[in-house]
Amino acid sequence: MGMIYEKVRSLLHELEGKAKLLLATKERTVQEIQEAIEAGARIFGENYLQEAKGKIEQIGHSVEWHFIGSIQKRKIKNIVELFDVIESVDSIEIAQIVDEFCKKYGKVMSVLIEVNSGKEPQKSGVMLEDVVDVAKAIKKFKNIKFAGLMTMGPNLPNPEDLRPYFRLTHELFLQLKNEGLFDVDEPILSMGMSSTFRIAIEEGANLVRIGTLVFGERKKKG
Repeated sequence: MGMIYEKVRSLLHELEGKAKLLLATKERTVQEIQEAIEAGARIFGENYLQEAKGKIEQIGHSVEWHFIGSIQKRKIKNIVELFDVIESVDSIEIAQIVDEFCKKYGKVMSVLIEVNSGKEPQKSGVMLEDVVDVAKAIKKFKNIKFAGLMTMGPNLPNPEDLRPYFRLTHELFLQLKNEGLFDVDEPILSMGMSSTFRIAIEEGANLVRIGTLVFGERKKKG
């Protein structure tokens, strides 16, 4: 077995009992994903609909596919058709469109609210102070399940500096849980990437998204 297999095995061992592993597979091949599946990976995240389509059609739904990219309204129909979970819902309007297409396809879909924990105007996501209101609105839709929160946090060079943003999101997560706003028994708190996942877990993450740590750096587009 190759490097990907070994790295996935090692990560799954490290994460056991702490958090689930989502492998971010943007620009990765079906072959690379298959090797990760053989090693035990079961959750995969894709950022772009067009790129994901071929992979999901080839690999199928024996694994779980999360949409983790920015959502364009005109692509929601296809996102709903293809994916199992949407992690990047950033408005009530987007949630409503997801709900409408779920109804059309006879599907109930788990969604996470993307939280803009760094309050960065150029980034998508719901501002911390608006999350409860958005959650209450989403909870009213019949064809989606409000299943958790996701945050990226600001892009900072030192992983330790992300701790306060993860902490704030975790506090919000616990508040929503205490208020009974999640539609699932085990809600997801998706935080942390290859360089920050250990800190994210210390701050309450139960799903981490890893790409480069398993697959290596993505090839630079020339």
